[in-house]
Amino acid sequence: MLYDGKPVTLSMPLATPTVMVSSTVYGIEPFLDQVYATLQGYGYSVWMSHRGTIPVNPKKNNFENCLEAVERCDAFLGIITGRYGSGVAPGERSITHQEMMHAVLRDKLRWFLVHRDVTVARDLLKQFRFKRNGAPKRLNFRKTAILEDLRVLEMYECAIQQSLPLSQRTGNWVQSYTTHGDALGFIQAQFENPQRLKALLPP
Repeated sequence: MLYDGKPVTLSMPLATPTVMVSSTVYGIEPFLDQVYATLQGYGYSVWMSHRGTIPVNPKKNNFENCLEAVERCDAFLGIITGRYGSGVAPGERSITHQEMMHAVLRDKLRWFLVHRDVTVARDLLKQFRFKRNGAPKRLNFRKTAILEDLRVLEMYECAIQQSLPLSQRTGNWVQSYTTHGDALGFIQAQFENPQRLKALLPP
């Protein structure tokens, strides 16, 4: 483009970053509404199944649509509570579990929150879940009000990348929270400045 006979370079505005929020829904709906409003208020496009904002291809099933959303989002926010999630057949991982595993596998730009009850339950159950040599035990576990399924602990261990040596772990920061205010404070610290997130995205 020319202005007074001189070339002018126009800077194109960067697209609005998309943040996918992955979590179970039951029992924390008001909190998820707060997370959605907070991220949207910072200027992000927010994909959240609870709010019906994940792009859906009617020709694909729920698992496929959710995993495709993980692939396409710019950033991933996983929230781990004592609930394991729905849409799970016997012996299969829940949609939420698969989303989190996929985000780690694809090395997405990601952040995780975990309720403190989960970390306490993990510490208490460690002696029952594993043998002295580290091999897993078969544990007959019945769901409780604090922990619905032992696989919630596997979700957390996936997020912290427990299977890797500490020196090889990246993107493994998982912030413990007790109150929703704690969680929203972490979200503010990490997402308040969209320019910072854009700078972390690959070119």
